[in-house]
Amino acid sequence: MPALAVKKLTKVYRNGHQALRGVDLTVDEGDFFALLGPNGAGKSTLIGIVASLVTKTGGEVHVFGHDLDREPELVKASLGLVPQEFNFNLFLPVIEVVINQAGYYGIPRREAEARAEYALRQLDLWDRRGSQMRVLSGGMKRRLMIARALVHRPRLLILDEPTAGVDIEIRHAVWRFLRELNAGGTTIILTTHYLEEAESLCRNIAIINDGRITENVDMGALLGRLKTQTLVLDLKRRPTRLPQRDGFVLEQRDDHTLEVEVAEDTSINGLFEALSHAGIEVVGLRNKQNRLEQLFLTLVENDRGGRDLPA
Repeated sequence: MPALAVKKLTKVYRNGHQALRGVDLTVDEGDFFALLGPNGAGKSTLIGIVASLVTKTGGEVHVFGHDLDREPELVKASLGLVPQEFNFNLFLPVIEVVINQAGYYGIPRREAEARAEYALRQLDLWDRRGSQMRVLSGGMKRRLMIARALVHRPRLLILDEPTAGVDIEIRHAVWRFLRELNAGGTTIILTTHYLEEAESLCRNIAIINDGRITENVDMGALLGRLKTQTLVLDLKRRPTRLPQRDGFVLEQRDDHTLEVEVAEDTSINGLFEALSHAGIEVVGLRNKQNRLEQLFLTLVENDRGGRDLPA
C-alpha cells in the first residue's frame, strides 16, 4: 500500500491561477522521497492539500489507503507536517509547544510529556525545554517544528524546507536524525532548495514545474543522465597558458582558480597529465555544484523552453 497516492489532482485559486494541473504522484511506504521544483511550481499547494490546509479543486488523495474526502481524520492522524513558516505561540515554553500538539491527537498528558522529552532529546533541544519560543535561534525553531510534527508518531512525515536557515553542523545532525527515522519505518517526503540535501538523503525524486510532474524516477537513474560535470581546481599560481585536451573544457576564473568541464566517462588522469606538462600545480579539487543541482537546472530550463526532457 502506498504511503501517498495522488491522482489527477488540480487546484485553481479564486484569481484564476491554476497551481496544480492534474498531478499524479505515488510515494511508497518506507521511502525517503524528494519533491523538488522552482518557486511557484506547486510544491506548497500540493503539500497543503495533502495536509488538509488547502482545499483541492479536483482529484483524489489517499494516505495509507485513507481517502482525504471520506476519512480526513485518519489522514491527519497518519501524517506530520513541518511547514516552511514558523507558526508557534512565541511566549510558550518549548516543551509546552510539543505537549500541546500531542493534545490535538488525544494523547494523555503523561504520555505526551514522555513523547515530548524523547523528541526534544533526539533533536538536541531538551536543555531548552523551559525557554520561550521567542528567544530561540532560527535553527532551534526549525528543529522544534520537527519535534512537534513527530509527537503523535505519524507514519508519513512531510518536511517543507526543514533546514532553511540552519547552520551546517546542525543541518548534518538533522540529516542523521532523519535517516534514523526513515530506517525505523517512517516514510519521509522532503522539499528543499538545498539540492545536495535531496541527493544525500532521498532514494526517489519527483520534479514539479508549472503545476505538473515532469519527472518521477529513482535518484540513481536521474543522476545517471548527467553528461558532464564541472570541477574546480585550486592552483598554486596563475598559469601562463592553458593546455588543450579532448574531453575537457578549461576556463580560468582568477589567478588561482580553474574550472574544468569534464565529459561523461572521461578519466581525469589525462587532465592532470596535461596540467603537469604545462607546469600547472594543483593544490585542491572540488565539484562546482552537486550533481542533482546541475541536472535540476537543466531539466527546469528545458521544460520552460518547451523542449523534450533528457530521455
